[in-house]
Amino acid sequence: MTESELKNYLEAAEKSPKQVAAAVSGLPEKVLRYKPAPDKWCIHEILGHLAEVEIVYAYRLRQMLADKKPVIAPMDQNDWARNLGCLETPPAELVALYGLNRHANLRLLQRLKPADLGKSAYHPETKKDFTVAELVESMGTHGVSHLEQMERLKREAKG
Repeated sequence: MTESELKNYLEAAEKSPKQVAAAVSGLPEKVLRYKPAPDKWCIHEILGHLAEVEIVYAYRLRQMLADKKPVIAPMDQNDWARNLGCLETPPAELVALYGLNRHANLRLLQRLKPADLGKSAYHPETKKDFTVAELVESMGTHGVSHLEQMERLKREAKG
């Protein structure tokens, strides 16, 4: 990963919570809970997912930077969405958790040395090492993809 790519991913990662907050601000409950199909997420569940995944990113990042030969614990995002009660948490709280945890992760990432980007953890689902650089890229793109998903759901719910 080049220095320029790193900068771009970190900038995108920093903007994401503010963009998500703006996208859901003032949305009625009907729109927040609109599901295009029973097995698809509503906007409220996406907010829960963003808040939860930021915790996963935090732990994985710290494993890679601090532990010797870490192994990533797999997660089933659908089970997390289904079983952790995100729909019982107010959307504003989920947005705040996403923003606060993202901020803490970015503070750590901004202190990295170039060599830290190559540190890794073994990912049993992919059967290969997952690097800090790949995690940074994921953080930089994850929110944007869900923001697009939320915009689509908003249009469908109002249509």
